[in-house]
Amino acid sequence: MFYFLSKAIVFLIMPFSIFFILFVAALLTKKRQRKQNLLITAFVWLFVISNTWIVSKAFKWWEWPFSNISAVEKTYDVGIVLSGGMTAAMPAGADHAGMGPNGDRFTQAFLLYKAGKIKKIFITGISLPQQMAIKMGETRQAAHFLVKWGVKPEDILFEEQARNTRENALNSRQVLNARFPKASLLLITSASHMKRSKKCFDKVGMQTDIFPADFNGREYAFTFENFFIPDTQALSDFDALWHEWVGYVMYKLMGYC
Repeated sequence: MFYFLSKAIVFLIMPFSIFFILFVAALLTKKRQRKQNLLITAFVWLFVISNTWIVSKAFKWWEWPFSNISAVEKTYDVGIVLSGGMTAAMPAGADHAGMGPNGDRFTQAFLLYKAGKIKKIFITGISLPQQMAIKMGETRQAAHFLVKWGVKPEDILFEEQARNTRENALNSRQVLNARFPKASLLLITSASHMKRSKKCFDKVGMQTDIFPADFNGREYAFTFENFFIPDTQALSDFDALWHEWVGYVMYKLMGYC
């Protein structure tokens, strides 16, 4: 129930949905002052969420700080990689996988493995039904990439049932406690997703250190182009960040993190 309820609520309060609701409310109201206030609010909101400079600053504020691989001081038994957007949807009949927008998650796991910082890579997360039906979910596709790059097949594990971050933590605990009950663990996910992920794993009793990947916060100069010209990429980026903020609040309310 929580899974479906959370998806419905997130859809209704997504950034562009908020703009649309405010705009429609302005069109429907008959009071001139209220109409004016709603229109101003709607377009100020649209300006903010499509602003390259503001959105990048928001990411830098929220994301977990960057860490160099050389700063990882020990070797971990298992690196846990949370799936979600790691590989791209490919045309029917494709004989190879494509890198997705969050592919940096398993790329960083690969680099940590090659640097001797993690011994095994565990990937957790479900994929689209059509991918699961032919056993080509993104966890398996990511594993395929890793093997091609030189990771030993026996050093890759995965589970394909977790639908969200809460289930990532629960399923990881079940699998890894059975296979490696006293393993040292390194959690690898997007920098913007790390706060919620780390707290979820802590909540289920899994002690992990962390290594963030997939950064979106960048240093943009305060120029006319970056601040005054709306950008569809900024709008898309803010949608992902807003999704993370909403997810974090909902998980807090449910006691999941």
